[in-house]
Amino acid sequence: MIEKPSYLPEQILILKEHYAIGILWLFQVSAVVGILFGFNDWFIEKTPLNLILQVLLLVWVFPIKTAKSILVLFVLFALGMAAEIVGVATGFPFGEYAYGSNLGIKFMEVPLLIGCNWAVLVFCGAAIANRFFTSIWIKSLFGGALMVLLDLPMEILAPAFDFWEFTGPAPFENYFSWFILGALMHFLFHSLKLKGNFAFSSNLYLAQFVFFTILALLL
Repeated sequence: MIEKPSYLPEQILILKEHYAIGILWLFQVSAVVGILFGFNDWFIEKTPLNLILQVLLLVWVFPIKTAKSILVLFVLFALGMAAEIVGVATGFPFGEYAYGSNLGIKFMEVPLLIGCNWAVLVFCGAAIANRFFTSIWIKSLFGGALMVLLDLPMEILAPAFDFWEFTGPAPFENYFSWFILGALMHFLFHSLKLKGNFAFSSNLYLAQFVFFTILALLL
């Protein structure tokens, strides 16, 4: 009779982390290759599934399982949605823009997954910042800067992928507002002294950055 391997809790966490990172990159690399080989519509239309997968993997591996971490996730989602709803309706603080049809179900003209992405990016950016800094102010500013850095290639691709589009080029206030709101959300996260999985968080952020940057450069 073959004995089943017994894993320690720490080993189980490492296996979860490895599986999650592997799945994450499999989806991102497949999407990049598929789009570059001309299957744009099929892969771009599956963007909501990819974002939902990222949320589920974050909840599983980060992990998000305590009452405090779950509450923070929903608060960040609500704050992201509120900022976007105001932005779409009034043009403040991001500029005049509207969302397309490839990001899934909308609430008040804003895709629900946009709120999810705000929360995911804050959780990931905060876990990265926790690895390198101790000051809450530096960690918050660093997190805001990470969000702006990711937004740069996203803005190039967004109109072509029917994600969102400004009435003209993305204005300076869009990036400034991303930085300020991102830094404030990171400050909230760090104020509550939440911790998370650095390896998965850095890979999720990097996967999004690589996806948008490669396509922005090659398309």
